Amino acid sequence: MNAELTTLLLSTIAISFVHTATGPDHYLPFIFFSRSRKWTLGTTAFWTILCGLGHVLSSVLIGLIGVFLGWQLSKIVAFQEVRGGLASWSLLILGVIYLIWGLIRAYQNRPHKHFDSYDGDDVYVYSHRHGEAVMPQNKMKVTPWILLAIFVMGPSEPIVPLLFYSGVTHSVSEVLMLTIVFTISTVGTMLGIVILGYYGYSLVKSDVIERYSSAIGGAVVTIAGIGMIFLDW
Repeated sequence: MNAELTTLLLSTIAISFVHTATGPDHYLPFIFFSRSRKWTLGTTAFWTILCGLGHVLSSVLIGLIGVFLGWQLSKIVAFQEVRGGLASWSLLILGVIYLIWGLIRAYQNRPHKHFDSYDGDDVYVYSHRHGEAVMPQNKMKVTPWILLAIFVMGPSEPIVPLLFYSGVTHSVSEVLMLTIVFTISTVGTMLGIVILGYYGYSLVKSDVIERYSSAIGGAVVTIAGIGMIFLDW
């Protein structure tokens, strides 16, 4: 395994872990359901894995757009001799763009989906800003199937520049490895946190980290690009 692939794989693990662990919507609904509906650990794990795979699928489908664009770009004759350098610079540029977008998103503090339980029974989803603690009246009751639909429609965007890089380099094996690692890391993180919550344990919750999770993902991609270009990773 070469240094570039190692960097991509480590970046994929870091992005998937940060994206999942800093987003309570990735695990709180399953903990709420397990308590309100008295799910067994097996049932809780089943829905967690199913929703996790749906979340990964939508992320990978968007990522494949990046693969296609990178593949088409690399076919341009003028770029053939600098394909490797083009891939690294593209990774860096996309990482910086995503980092800036993540910072703007955090600054604007736009509403995002949030899950909570009501009277210890039903689970609801509603629009929420960081710093708001009161559940609004405009909320929707969530069933496990609705939860699955929400996860499918909420992809993880930072995987796109990583798959774009593999598209530029024409490496099908890299795309497959990144997809597998992203899937295992994302679903594994979700399942691990849910199991801890099932038994009454919880991670330290920080609205600050959650708010800047997109910026953190962009920073990881940016660091990977810098390492490949200037540090011979």
